[in-house]
Amino acid sequence: MGGQGFITMGEILLRLTPPDYEKIRVATSFQTSYGGSEANIAMALANLGVNSTFFSVVPDNSLGKSAVRWLRSNDVHCSPVILSTHEQTPTHRLGTYYLETGFGIRASKVTYDRKHSAVAEYDFSGYDIEGLLKDYDWLHVSGITPALSGQLSKFTLKVLKTAKKLGLTVSFDGNYRSALWSWEEARDYCTKCLPYVDVLFGIEPYHLYREEKDPDSGDLKDGLPMQPSPYEQEMVFREFVRRYPNLRVIARHVRYVWSGSENSLKAYMWYDGKNYESRTFRFSILDRVGGGDAFASGLIYGMLNGYEPQETVDFAVASSVLKHTMHGDANITDDAETIRKLMDMNLDIKR
Repeated sequence: MGGQGFITMGEILLRLTPPDYEKIRVATSFQTSYGGSEANIAMALANLGVNSTFFSVVPDNSLGKSAVRWLRSNDVHCSPVILSTHEQTPTHRLGTYYLETGFGIRASKVTYDRKHSAVAEYDFSGYDIEGLLKDYDWLHVSGITPALSGQLSKFTLKVLKTAKKLGLTVSFDGNYRSALWSWEEARDYCTKCLPYVDVLFGIEPYHLYREEKDPDSGDLKDGLPMQPSPYEQEMVFREFVRRYPNLRVIARHVRYVWSGSENSLKAYMWYDGKNYESRTFRFSILDRVGGGDAFASGLIYGMLNGYEPQETVDFAVASSVLKHTMHGDANITDDAETIRKLMDMNLDIKR
């Protein structure tokens, strides 16, 4: 792969988790780490040896520097990260989120404290986007970033358009967060991004009207089961590609929830006119956060390394399953062979 490889942009957050599945209201201590969708993907790819760079804004204080140190300790390049001053980001804070880890029938719960974070307050007008992207091959963006502020909404679309102009491969994950914007706001915005995307993760939140220019005709995806059949999924994939022929790949994972501690995962991937279905994994959960990001990183890794389509989607699901066995937001597996063994259901001890 030429150039400097992979770059992504977004917000990195301080994560605070009560130990031993405790509830926040009775916790007397918290375990700390850092995460965020795009940062998780950058870390996962870097651990697998991909030349991976993360772009964001963090406050120029101990918390901001600690977040950058966390990324660098996972081999992520952080040279574009902006350490902002009080003048640039007046509230001068790093976003935070609290995770109550579920157990058994009790689901995990996330509480955000990220309003007025440095990346949301920073003024990106006039920022040299071409200078940021010019040496990279692949850009990844999620729908979380534009939901953080009006500034980031405008900036994200400019970044996507610039990446398209420069010929980068662009991947996009809608990653809807109801705490940040409404379903219709997310669908309106993320649909505008589709013409600039090569690799799409998930089929929501996007408008796919039954009659292309008639919102009153309803959305083709409305009523689609949470666990669709291959035929149902292929129908939606085909329609996306018909309307947006720039889409080279569409992938989504499908989750079956048996309890807060046990799930199953499989995935579908559309590639070159064919729908691929992965094998299904059933597994126990240590930490569910970041499972979708691990799926995305696994699929990107497979594509970057020339895997066959079936191999790619199986590797992506195995990456996600493996992440569920690790504390923290990211799949920090540093050996692709470990993921491949899980992909092939080879669970013997590694000696």
